[in-house]
Amino acid sequence: MAGDARRTLAALWRAFTFLHPFRRFVFGAYAATAGITLLNLAIPQIIRWAIDHGIAGRDLGLLGRAAVILLALGLLRWLLVFTQGRWSEVASQNVAYELRGAVQRQLTALSFAYHDRAQTGELLSRTVQDVDRVRFLTGRSIVRLLDGAILMIGTAAILLWMNPRLALLAIGAMPLMAYRAIVLGRMLRPLALTIQRQLAVLTTRVEQSLRGARAVKAFAQEEAEIARFRAENEHWYALSVWAASLQAFNIPLLSLIANIGAVLILWYGGVLVIRGEATLGALIAFTVYLAQLINPVRMFGQVIPAIAIAAAAAERVFEVLDTAPEVRDAPDAQPLPPIKGRVRFEHVSFGYGSRRQVLHDVDFEAQPGQVIALVGRTGSGKTTVANLIPRFYDPTAGRITVDGRDIRGVTLHSLRSQIGMVLQETTLFAASIRENIAFGRADATAAEIEAAARAAQAHDFIVQTPHGYDSQVGERGVTLSGGQKQRIAIARALLADPRILVLDDATSSMDTETERRIQQALEAVMVGRTTFVIAHRLSTVRRADLILLLDRGRVAARGVHAELLQTSPLYADICRRQLRGAAESPPKRPADAGGLRPRPASRSSEEAQ
Repeated sequence: MAGDARRTLAALWRAFTFLHPFRRFVFGAYAATAGITLLNLAIPQIIRWAIDHGIAGRDLGLLGRAAVILLALGLLRWLLVFTQGRWSEVASQNVAYELRGAVQRQLTALSFAYHDRAQTGELLSRTVQDVDRVRFLTGRSIVRLLDGAILMIGTAAILLWMNPRLALLAIGAMPLMAYRAIVLGRMLRPLALTIQRQLAVLTTRVEQSLRGARAVKAFAQEEAEIARFRAENEHWYALSVWAASLQAFNIPLLSLIANIGAVLILWYGGVLVIRGEATLGALIAFTVYLAQLINPVRMFGQVIPAIAIAAAAAERVFEVLDTAPEVRDAPDAQPLPPIKGRVRFEHVSFGYGSRRQVLHDVDFEAQPGQVIALVGRTGSGKTTVANLIPRFYDPTAGRITVDGRDIRGVTLHSLRSQIGMVLQETTLFAASIRENIAFGRADATAAEIEAAARAAQAHDFIVQTPHGYDSQVGERGVTLSGGQKQRIAIARALLADPRILVLDDATSSMDTETERRIQQALEAVMVGRTTFVIAHRLSTVRRADLILLLDRGRVAARGVHAELLQTSPLYADICRRQLRGAAESPPKRPADAGGLRPRPASRSSEEAQ
């Protein structure tokens, strides 16, 4: 319990540090709160004065002056309440803005290993719902607590000054009410964490259902998906009902305790008025003060549980912010200068987290301009090799160098900006075709974008769309065919003008004629670039300068196509069983300056994982 309290206080304190840049709004809201409290303390005394001297003394002039004063104070109070609400909301909305930005930047910076473990719905829940709860925590909730605390102390002091015996009756119930509010907060905090985790599960279920909508319909799994969602929804519903039940029991209980106190005050105060020991104005003022005293306690019963929930949300947000990226720039990392493209794996081993090793002592060198074909059965480690080149992961042993420099000693941006990737699972954004092609180079001109599209054989189909390059592709490129998406991905990689290309046989979703045209168009562009191809077609491996045959994470054989056919039974078997286009003839070698073969466009698959 003590540990939970410490974590809660630490999360609360850290959340409030985000208010520091907006402290002028915070101080303004607090100043308005102090003004509101002073008015709330003064108004009952003016009512008392009006009753005892204006009404009881039959002084119409005094009664009129009291009415004008009360009206003026009411208008001033309205202005202060408006100022308090606006400035506290401005400050808290700025906190939410900064937190959302920080979470988004952190999620972007976190390594692939983190995203391999995390669920999208969980991260969405933390970025949206949890941040919004922190916004409430840093805004109106604390202002209300401060307002209530000052009002309670001031009211109690005035009540004791006016009539100690009545004051003790009024204040006597307050410790019990405060105790119930604290108990409720302690009960709701762990429950709130559970509710938020379940809400994240629910969000994940919705996100996966939407992402896999076509698969759900294709396999006629609508009812099964509805049933799975219903189960998670019912769990969240049960938790929420339990939390609501706790509040539904405790908040009226607080009101009941307060109302019992009000009844006792009315009875005993009436007796004092009848005996002449108190004035009617004093009794009415006392009643107004009591109502003001009850409201903060009643509010505490609502705000304290909400603060407990917000503190739990803050812990979840800061858990993301405190996660250290497994792959990041070294403190002394230097920018990688323009490279030639010599890549060397030096006895590299790698494993995904606690899972078994995926690569074992992989050692090879790719010279600038070479085409390196990665061949092997599913799960042999081809994709892992491709993912290590741009440092999506770091080796668990050995090292990787580019132009002789260990890639762990250079900045990630300078490394990745010189590597182009076309992934087998093409990622397009819900934006225009132009924006998708220019994703890696936002400053690219229209002419450069069109040239890249032409090189990828995408220009012809683009201009036939309703709005040409400004046509929206829909979420994940849903309005395009597989081959069209691949060509846009190729254009995007070419526009970045990388020295190293990592491709997963990017023509695998195209017909033979389109593939031939793309390979011809890319020949000139590929010359001089080091290209790693996860090969699925025989024509690709025939064109490679070096073939790496991977088997169970090891380089089982290396060489060129004709050589490996003679020396490696495994390679011959893969060519016969796995590589497509076994009957096709190899494309003609271009007579380029360096005698280097053009490199095929492709993308990296998830097979090694």
